[in-house]
Amino acid sequence: MSKRIALVTGGTGGLGAAICRSLVDKGFTVVAGYNSGGNHEKAKAWQEAQRADGYDILVAYGDVTDDKSCQSCIQSVEEMTGGNIDVLINNAGITRDGQFKKMTWEQWDEVLSANLDSMFHMTRLVINPMIEKGFGRIINISSVNAQKGQFGQCNYSAAKAGIHGFTKALAQEVAAKGVTVNTVSPGYIMTPMVAQIAEEIQDKICSTIPVKRFGTPEEIGRIVTFLAEDESGYITGADMSINGGLHMH
Repeated sequence: MSKRIALVTGGTGGLGAAICRSLVDKGFTVVAGYNSGGNHEKAKAWQEAQRADGYDILVAYGDVTDDKSCQSCIQSVEEMTGGNIDVLINNAGITRDGQFKKMTWEQWDEVLSANLDSMFHMTRLVINPMIEKGFGRIINISSVNAQKGQFGQCNYSAAKAGIHGFTKALAQEVAAKGVTVNTVSPGYIMTPMVAQIAEEIQDKICSTIPVKRFGTPEEIGRIVTFLAEDESGYITGADMSINGGLHMH
């Protein structure tokens, strides 16, 4: 059987890179989707750095908030790989935090567009070929803050909660077609961005986590890859919580 083709949106970020690497380790052909404000040189430099570490990962540009750009991204992936996408990981997202009483429409709209509308744009473009083929994996990255809420994140929590509602509904529609749809909800993960937070704030956050540490991007990569594999076809409509016990439900 030929290699499964996986596209990871936001693939060049800290979490996305770990997901890409984990998929490569399990034999997938992997494409990292990127926007980076249109900084193509940055994406190429990232690709070269991965290659230097032994990871051959393709890259494809796409603004996930724009339908036409998403179409171009999917077309680029198909041209590079010579096939349809078997696995889509909807990982791209942003935050624009602020108390709701001060939140602007722009802060709300940007977060809903990048985190929730993006999932519609990308999934709509791959779902029919997956159904026709009789195989597909859609894995949507949500957040613990979708489950428990978070001060200053009405926009982000709403968008990420919407992701799992989408997951459950679509999972029912395509379950009999060999396509699974699942959510992964990370807690606090030690990405390069989190590593820049002041140490005393990191310690304060860790004190609220029962396992007393941050998660690693590699831990998220492993669960995403597990859900992407052929052998995980009986798991669908699920929300995998990886948060060190921060929120149990």
